[in-house]
Amino acid sequence: MYGTLSKRDLNLELQSQIPILRPSIHSRRANLTVKFQDLYGFTVEGNVDDVNVLNEVREKVREQGRVWWALEASKGANWYLQPEISNGIALKSSLKISALANAVTLKRLIRKGIPPVLRPKVWFSLSGAAKKKSTVPESYYNDLIKAVEGKVTAATRQIDHDLPRTFPGHPWLDTTEGHAALRRVLVGYSFRDSDVGYCQGLNYVAALLLLVMKTEEDAFWMLAVLLENVLVNDCYTTNLSGCHVEQRVFKDLLTKNCPRIAAHLEALEFDVSLVATEWFLCLFSKSLPSETTLRVWDILFYEGAKVLFHVALAIFKMKEDELLLTHHVGDVINVLQRTTHQLFDPDDLLTVAFDKIGSMTTTTLSKQRKKQEPAVMAELDQRLRRLNSLKMEDK
Repeated sequence: MYGTLSKRDLNLELQSQIPILRPSIHSRRANLTVKFQDLYGFTVEGNVDDVNVLNEVREKVREQGRVWWALEASKGANWYLQPEISNGIALKSSLKISALANAVTLKRLIRKGIPPVLRPKVWFSLSGAAKKKSTVPESYYNDLIKAVEGKVTAATRQIDHDLPRTFPGHPWLDTTEGHAALRRVLVGYSFRDSDVGYCQGLNYVAALLLLVMKTEEDAFWMLAVLLENVLVNDCYTTNLSGCHVEQRVFKDLLTKNCPRIAAHLEALEFDVSLVATEWFLCLFSKSLPSETTLRVWDILFYEGAKVLFHVALAIFKMKEDELLLTHHVGDVINVLQRTTHQLFDPDDLLTVAFDKIGSMTTTTLSKQRKKQEPAVMAELDQRLRRLNSLKMEDK
């Protein structure tokens, strides 16, 4: 599916994808707000200092590209994969989540960022999407799209409503072609998993996957592995029970890792789910600049959902002093929104996320989720009974 690029071709593609941003002389002198497009076509507003930060980030991306190419040149195009051994039989590495040639090196490299030109194939291999795709016929996606064409459900109606509201103004997503591609991915998945169907938030996730993966089919399989393997169950089901559990776990982690902030927010009667629900449902795609979001996703597809907690806690941690000076709920929201929109340097965020936030393991998080599940289910059950009671009174 992915050809091996020569050193010259890879360098050229890296350069073409990562242009230097050059504000006008007038903008530089006046330090005016300037608009520019990021690597994925989104319009970004910032001052000249922000542009300088982005150029520094892009230089680091180029350096990472050279490191990844050197590894490909010395170890092969799929150096991060090894044939798995199962019952004594070697299986094709391109179709399995393979044993890592050097787990420590790979983890460190992924946290520093996967070069944009390599991101599609690395994600597809390491996330398990390639393995998942290999378990069905080659024509699965095309057959699915043909089978559901013209069918109308509650999910398809909501998808049609959300399409024009998904990253409006984007040069490709906000076009007839972009809407059609996004619709096919979302509608297709809504029929693949009727328990999930469609949930608002998935439109932003699928849209960004389309921009990265380039093809609908690859974006579809990345969405499938994300919902079925990477994230916890029931995050996007009708009652969002999994998302409610994640929010309770996050509140506990905030109290543990940022006790002063947690106490201050409690005094203000600020519920962190006011901001964190969107972070978790959209996987930061609506909050962080796209280049920063995708650095988070690099780690998400390799290390799992724990990175969402690391990043969410880091956002609060980075603005601890400013948050402690707030007096109203609206002030807290403004600080957090301003912070996320201006996080142009992913390394600033990820350094805090992994160096200044306590260690978390998947096992520990699973235990915390199980602890919170009974309270969430009781709360949702009570809410359902209350709604049913109101319906009975209206009759």
